[in-house]
Amino acid sequence: MPRKRHITIWTILLFPLTILYAGVISFRNLMFDWEIVPSKEFGLPVISVGNITVGGTGKTPHVEYLVELLKDEFQVSTLSRGYKRKTKDFRVADNESSVAQIGDEPRQLKQKYPELIVAVDRKRVNGIDQLLKLEKNTDVILLDDAFQHRHVKPGKSILLVDFNRMIQNDFMLPSGRLREPVSGKDRANIILVTRSPERMKPIEMRNIATNMNLGLHQHLYFTNMNFGEFHPVFHLSQSKDAAWFKEKKSPVLLLTGIANPRSLRKYARSISTQLIEVSFPDHHQFTKKDLQKLTTRYRSFNNPDALILTTEKDAMRLQGLDPEPDIKQALYYITIHVQFLNDDHKEFNNLILDYVRSNKRNNILHQTAGKGNA
Repeated sequence: MPRKRHITIWTILLFPLTILYAGVISFRNLMFDWEIVPSKEFGLPVISVGNITVGGTGKTPHVEYLVELLKDEFQVSTLSRGYKRKTKDFRVADNESSVAQIGDEPRQLKQKYPELIVAVDRKRVNGIDQLLKLEKNTDVILLDDAFQHRHVKPGKSILLVDFNRMIQNDFMLPSGRLREPVSGKDRANIILVTRSPERMKPIEMRNIATNMNLGLHQHLYFTNMNFGEFHPVFHLSQSKDAAWFKEKKSPVLLLTGIANPRSLRKYARSISTQLIEVSFPDHHQFTKKDLQKLTTRYRSFNNPDALILTTEKDAMRLQGLDPEPDIKQALYYITIHVQFLNDDHKEFNNLILDYVRSNKRNNILHQTAGKGNA
């Protein structure tokens, strides 16, 4: 079951700041709700994927799920702010774009889907305007991590909620992890409870649906994330899979710079009982000093078959470094795939596909022309 609300001494001490923060955010939301501050709509399908909590809820794997769903039928573009990049302007990624230029998650998307249009801009309205000027064939735009960016009014808004940190059991910052009041969920058309147990009972799902107090316009689905294939971080490495490392009884050094490494830690233990973990904060920019620490830990295994396992997002930042040959050979990242519980992917897929097909720019232009001729 989801964790219950946990109150500590820090929760109590920080609560006055939480009340102040909640007041500021609630006032901001009211300005948008009352249309005192405008939200811009665009003449093509725009799908927002985001959350109302700090920390990871699995946004990138879910954006990749949408890319996989849409890319064969539509020209898909993604737009994010490019968190922790060193540039500030609008830019469209190419295959040579670095993490410093566009951020780790956009680079991951571009590396995995070279044909995908991947753009970054801190100002999403400007980003969409620029995209539509440069990429005139774009059929649909996926906004990554834009639930609080209310200057854009998406056609479909997908809110991700971590099963282990349900929003109704949390407080707003800084006492808790919520970026805005729980009532913010009412803006979402679709809510996905991520990292759900694979064998959830129907009564658990009904209880969560009841506790979330959803509106008639909202759809609720449950997803989890499965670990997939191993890939070398550096291309000179020979491709090996999890079975190879299990057969060799390889020790594992788990290297992460993500918000929530719990599930990956559990997976690493399924490969080897010899596990060393080196963890950093989310989006950590790895340095030569970090690399030295990693090298020392790895060599302490004294085993040429030892594995250094990391995430795909971390791999994007590690590729900017130049480790020694034995570290390059040992470094692998693992892919993550979204899976819907109870075959709900069919209903979800149809919701998304029907929305995009009905709101393509050529459909809208056709409808507008028809009205003009009437």
